[in-house]
Amino acid sequence: MSIEPATALEKGPPARIFAAMSGLVIAFLVANLDFTIVGTALPAIAGELGGLADLSLVVTSFALTTAVTTPIWGKLGDLYDRKNVFIAAFTIFLIGSALCGAARNMPQLIGFRALQGLGAGGLLVGGIAIVGVLFPPRQRAKVQGLMAIIMPLAIVSGPLIGGWCADSIGWRWAFYLNLPLGAVALILLVTQLRLPPSTRDSVRVDVVGMVALSVCIVGITVLASAASRTWALASLPVLLLSLATAVGAVFFLRWERRASDPVVPPQLFGRRNFTIAVVLGFLSVLVMFGAVTFLPLYQQIAQGRSATGSGLLMLPLLGGMLVVAPVVGAAASRSGRFRVYPVVGAAAMTLGMAVLASLDVDSGWLPVVAGMLATGAGMGCFMQLTVVIAQNSVGLDDIGAAGATAMLARNLGNSLGISLLGALYARHLSGLPELEHTDLTTLPEPVRHALRAPVTAGVTDAFLAAGLCAALAFVLACFLRDDLTDMEQR
Repeated sequence: MSIEPATALEKGPPARIFAAMSGLVIAFLVANLDFTIVGTALPAIAGELGGLADLSLVVTSFALTTAVTTPIWGKLGDLYDRKNVFIAAFTIFLIGSALCGAARNMPQLIGFRALQGLGAGGLLVGGIAIVGVLFPPRQRAKVQGLMAIIMPLAIVSGPLIGGWCADSIGWRWAFYLNLPLGAVALILLVTQLRLPPSTRDSVRVDVVGMVALSVCIVGITVLASAASRTWALASLPVLLLSLATAVGAVFFLRWERRASDPVVPPQLFGRRNFTIAVVLGFLSVLVMFGAVTFLPLYQQIAQGRSATGSGLLMLPLLGGMLVVAPVVGAAASRSGRFRVYPVVGAAAMTLGMAVLASLDVDSGWLPVVAGMLATGAGMGCFMQLTVVIAQNSVGLDDIGAAGATAMLARNLGNSLGISLLGALYARHLSGLPELEHTDLTTLPEPVRHALRAPVTAGVTDAFLAAGLCAALAFVLACFLRDDLTDMEQR
């Protein structure tokens, strides 16, 4: 299939493209923020709504529906008007945000978060696909490099914003803040975004494929979560769910091969760069969320730092990505070459996680900063570039499905990675009493002292596993074909 350069950029003045991109950036930002903004507000939410045992569902309901709907939104964008599909997803997300802020009990909040995640899946994949249509292959790397800044910015700032809302203006504003930002973004998108019409002559929606894929994603996510929770892996519920997931996966693969317009076109995986890019995206997000999830536990429990202090040690990760991602994107756009960046980036991530895996209970701040800086710089080298590689491996008619598959892999890297790394962490804490303090700095000294060694062992095991994933990413990156220029000339 030949790769046609996008033409929408040439049809509008720079000011209009800038305004449309501003709307896309805002949409991408609020969707990413809602992965992390609620975490620090959970104690306040439990204090008002109750349901302490269900707090984790406030997070997982959003992440799960986002992952499930990402490929569906991507395919709908390919089949129908991409702009209208994106605006529909944004509208659902904003309605969900408003309902979350107005929730009166925990079941309502969990359900509204699921609705919010349904829209967020469309924002994440739709924004990537629209960039792919707006800009030709050489320029996509530069623009996607700038958009790569948004994810780490949201990961680091989300907990700070959520905590500030809970302490100052109320936890409900962690959701209400999306509304004014979303209104501005919608106005810009409706009035300024211009996209070329779809070239498809007919439209067929692969409903069966969408349902089968959703079953597989839900099953895999729940099984990964069970590995780090109280379910026995040999229990009847786990075995039945494993069987249902396996049957669903086999059915999905067989169905997609004969579907006239599959939700995930199997032929995409016949392209080396596409397949490698999808796997690299999964591994990079697994490493990133492993770092930002477990390092605060080590800092607060093992070393007695405050939540603010441990949060500040996330800044080297963010700084590494902020500096490197746009530079790499611009360099790849100028040269038309990209293979070197994933290779160097994966090597840097491996080094950074190796440093973090060597921490002990008495380690100072210097190895933490060094490890996070190397990991962040490595992620900046290629995390967003993997989406560009996936998009540049297909034609415009499949660019939404390609971006959706890449985003799905990253979403699964988030949910599966945290669950699996969490299982490694949790096995060191088995038999220890549950903590009842929401502020870890108030733990009695004997309790904190007893927890220092097992928490450090659990965290470093998680870092070691993440480092092995980074090393695998390095090996895979070496097999990429450096053919961005060739694709642009086809």
